[in-house]
Amino acid sequence: MAMYIRVKRMKTTYFIQCDPTETILDIKQKLFPLIEQPVSNQRLILFSTKEVLEDSKSLAEQKVENDAVVALTLRKDDDDEFEDVNIAEPSDFSIS
Repeated sequence: MAMYIRVKRMKTTYFIQCDPTETILDIKQKLFPLIEQPVSNQRLILFSTKEVLEDSKSLAEQKVENDAVVALTLRKDDDDEFEDVNIAEPSDFSIS
């Protein structure tokens, strides 16, 4: 059963078509050509629960549903730490 998730980082949203049986690692591999960051430098967080998603588990196992918002954070320069979640809210945009 096809579904999609919204992967957000800062002011960018990636719509990723996937299947509930796909693992988080599969999703990171789909993101690789879009963001040019290796999977080891990516962290996905389910926005509704703030839970870090585990690479080896499927979307269904981690209760990621169709149209879910997933935050993408990247590893800081040669560090074990990841950046904080930074998703722009609609109120952050100004209309000129």
